Amino acid sequence: MAAVLYHPYAALALPEGEGRETFEAVCAACHGVNLIERSSGYTHEEWDFLISTMIELSDAPARQDEILGYLAEHFPPSDNRAATPADGPLSVQFEEWKVPTLGQRSRDPVEAPDGSIWWVGQWLDILGRIDPETGEMEEFELPPGARPHSVNIGPDGAAWYTGNRNATMGRFDPQTGEITEYPMPDEAARDPHTAEFAENGILWFTLQQSNMIGRLDPETGEVQLATSPREGSRPYGLKIAADGTVWASCNGANCLLRVDPESMEVSEIALPEAGTTVRRLDIDEDGIIWWVNSGLGRLGRYDPDSGDIQEWDSPSGPDSHPYAIAVFDGAVWYNESGVRPDMLVRFDPEAESFQSWPIPSGPVHAGILRHMRTTLDGEALLIHQTGTNHIGRVTVENSGSTPSRPSIRNQRD
Repeated sequence: MAAVLYHPYAALALPEGEGRETFEAVCAACHGVNLIERSSGYTHEEWDFLISTMIELSDAPARQDEILGYLAEHFPPSDNRAATPADGPLSVQFEEWKVPTLGQRSRDPVEAPDGSIWWVGQWLDILGRIDPETGEMEEFELPPGARPHSVNIGPDGAAWYTGNRNATMGRFDPQTGEITEYPMPDEAARDPHTAEFAENGILWFTLQQSNMIGRLDPETGEVQLATSPREGSRPYGLKIAADGTVWASCNGANCLLRVDPESMEVSEIALPEAGTTVRRLDIDEDGIIWWVNSGLGRLGRYDPDSGDIQEWDSPSGPDSHPYAIAVFDGAVWYNESGVRPDMLVRFDPEAESFQSWPIPSGPVHAGILRHMRTTLDGEALLIHQTGTNHIGRVTVENSGSTPSRPSIRNQRD
């Protein structure tokens, strides 16, 4: 099954050649063909696998051969967006699961108390669950047009998702399958985006294009909204500090946002350099805010007590577009989404040193990691690759003195 949405990205002047029209007709049914420019190019066999993660063409072998021949000829492997790996002493293991329904843009995995891993399929209104011990997966249909952007497991054991296109927050009861939707109280609030539960059970969330922060009380169903003080700041990632303060990143401006959990007053922390945009952030045990400077290719640190701000250049440079971020294993982890492969990067705050690994998607490196979180025991990192419909888990294997390559365990291909 493949997505049936069309995404009107900027046009790409595809080279002439046999198979071009077939490629455009099949692939543009789901996404703009200009996405091909974001890849590093692949061999015939690699294109074959990559397409198999997006759409099923085995029942149309002639069409499949035509598309693969065109792609392999005109978009072979290249280093046009090559990453700059950073060597180091640690070894990691990647575990992967390819989700059942293709073309869904699977993303934002989160662990439930029973050890299951949940995700959302943004383009096809899907909520999914993996049993990582057996590899068994289930998928559940969400209301048409919800376009879920993220999912969290609430204190009540339910899966709460953000209805990014139908202006709702949603609750899925795993026991009954019942779905409850909580619509936004303001028509200007169009796109719930990323959410986190506070210790008191309140669910906080961002609305990127609406330029708002929201809160939902699951006990009453009441939704309240607050607008960012800077127009076009586009609140994106969101985390909650130990003292209850809500922090959000600005994907449209050089700022972080601090939200008072009682009054919902939103204040801005301006970041130093124009061109800075922040996809996501996380908070360490000392209350330090770590954030990715997506616009300038850096990792940032903000101390709320002193106001001190520091930044470090990411290994792959200013066009690396850091995206997801998580504090894990005594370090700060993020990815470089603007290069190929999509690199998982570890930053050691004490040594101020980097190490990075290419994120696999089966036998190829493709897709983008957009959000990552740790498992509940803090022993693993949950990741994904949206472009290839893979959900993943990362563990650190050892800390020897010799740099080592990652090991890969495919749970489902």
